Order: sequence, then C-alpha cells, then structure tokens
Amino acid sequence: MYKGHRIGVVVTAYDEASFVGRVIETVPDFVDRIYAVDDRSPDDSWAVIRRVAERVNEEAEGEPLPDLAVADGGDDRRVVPIRHGENRGYGAAVKTGYRRAAEDGMDVVAVMNGDGQMDPAILDRIVDPVVTGEVEYAKGNRLLRPEDRDGMSTFRFVGNAMLTGLSKFASGYWSIGDPQNGYTAISRTAIEDLDLEAITDQYGFLNHLLTHLNVAGFRVADVPMSAVYGDEESSIEYVSFVRFVSLLLLRSFCWRLANRYVIRSFNPAVVYYGAGTIGLAGGLTGLVGSAVQAARGEDGVTGAIVATIAALLGLLALGTAIRLDAEANADLERPCPERAMANRERERDGRTPARDGSR
Repeated sequence: MYKGHRIGVVVTAYDEASFVGRVIETVPDFVDRIYAVDDRSPDDSWAVIRRVAERVNEEAEGEPLPDLAVADGGDDRRVVPIRHGENRGYGAAVKTGYRRAAEDGMDVVAVMNGDGQMDPAILDRIVDPVVTGEVEYAKGNRLLRPEDRDGMSTFRFVGNAMLTGLSKFASGYWSIGDPQNGYTAISRTAIEDLDLEAITDQYGFLNHLLTHLNVAGFRVADVPMSAVYGDEESSIEYVSFVRFVSLLLLRSFCWRLANRYVIRSFNPAVVYYGAGTIGLAGGLTGLVGSAVQAARGEDGVTGAIVATIAALLGLLALGTAIRLDAEANADLERPCPERAMANRERERDGRTPARDGSR
C-alpha cells in the first residue's frame, strides 16, 4: 500500500521481450499488484512475462498480502499475467489492465509501458496527486523543463509539440502538455465512471482518454519527468499514426464541444469557435483567390482587403473562443508540483504568481 491506498500498475507489452521482464522486476515495493498485459506479441514477450511473474510471485509467497477484493475470488498473486487472444492495440491493453485492477479493488492504477522508458523511481510522484485526492488523473510531462528534454530528438520534440497543441483543443485541458506520455495514474472512481468502450483501442488512446476525462469533469495534473530513450524500437508507423490521431482529435474536439457547451449547458465558446473557423477559412480562401487573380493580371485588391478582414475577424473569434474555453476548464487542471511550489514562493515574496491555468 501507499499512504493507505491500494496501488496497481499496468505493464503493457508488445514486442518488448528485451525490456518487459526488467520493468516488472523494478516496480516499487509499495505497489500491491502488477497487471502485465501482453497484446499478443509476435516475439517472446509473453514467455518472458510468465517466467518473471512466476519468479516474483514465488518470492512474494509468505509475505503479508493486502486485503483485496479479487475478481476470481482467490487470486493473491503480486504479478497477474494477462494475454490478449489477438492483437488489439495499446489502448486495449491499458483498458484490460484498468478493468482488472478496478475489479480487484485497486484505489489508484498506474501505467508503465514495457519498453523501459518509465523510471520506476518516480512512480510515487506520478501517483501522489491521485492518492492525495487532488486529481483523478495524473500524467508525466517531458516538456516542462529544458533539462528533461535532453534525451528527446528534435523530430520527437516537434511532433510532440504539435500533438500537444492539437490535444489542448480536443481535450479542453489547456495547461496540460505531452499528451503522448503514457506514464500515468488514474483513480478507480474515474475508471468505473468512464465509458472505456467509447475510447479508442489504438495508440491515440492517451489523447482520446483526456477528452473523455474532461467531459466527465475529472481533474488532471502534469508531473515533470525526464525523457528516457534506450535501444528500444517503436512499433508506431508515424505517417499513419499522425493521420489517425489528427482525425481522432478533430472528432474528439467536436464531440466535447457538443456535450459540454450545447447538450449539457450553453457556452458562447462554441459560437465563437464556429464563427472563427468559418471566418478564417473563408478569408484564407479569398486571399488565395485574390492571388490567382493578381497572377492573371486582374484586379483583386478589393477581394484581398475583404478576405484579409474576414481572416482577422476569424482569428479574433478563435482567440475569444480559446479564452472562454480555457476559463470554463480551469478548475479541472492542476499545476505541476514544482510550479505550484514556485507560485507559493512568489505569493510569499509578494510577486505575481505564474500563470498555470489553475485557480
């Protein structure tokens, strides 16, 4: 247990035979149960998981076990190996672990991928905001501090920054970054309240989950952590991944606005988003048309002026929409621990606290 709470950890694996065993072995002792989920790996990941699980469980025999409600009425293993009958995707593996952990009575469930990129020494920092009841979901963020990004390539950083921007629109968590970071912790309450079936099974799971957390009204916090990359190879095909996630985020954005600002209650942000999108798109289209006219030697000045005004009004409307959206979601975001401490120091010294999206 950790601070009186039962902690479960989901270890996901797909083609991670070289790393997943070490990940399981290094999970901190305060974790009550480990759910090692193999998503039908074509390599030896499942054999490694079973071998390591058997050894860890044998070593744990005779040790006092927490009072847990177990799904099958008699499972007292520390490591529970689970294998999908077919490859279903990263999100499906996490959801399988979530469901089993909730059934077993875990209060907080963390995720550590089987690729060895998540430092077990900071697991307490990841689960702390959820354990203390400050939030229902906490996640690592490798973009908060320059020194944390030293291990991240320029390609990864630029891609991550772009997805962060798009995810802010989609999820409504405007101060949350690094949405692809899978080092997370979630409360059992959130697991049981969320419609997990409605969340994608694919690699866009983490982005999609944030949107569902927002619509459900759950609080989220970022926890600073360093980027760690070793010899592991990603199984993601980036072109198809970016295309899939971009469309997923667009659908998520529209779904969130409809649920939060139309169906449940009205917020003018949805009007400004619509007007801004139409104005900006129409203005840019008009500018292109004016440029084509000018290239043909035709007079396109008047059209260019009108298009410019439309584009500027569209940008203004979008800016207003973002401001209203951020204000409506400020209570669902919590500053990272270091930023909160810095704000307290500023307040003590009589300085203006840093903007962090929280109240």
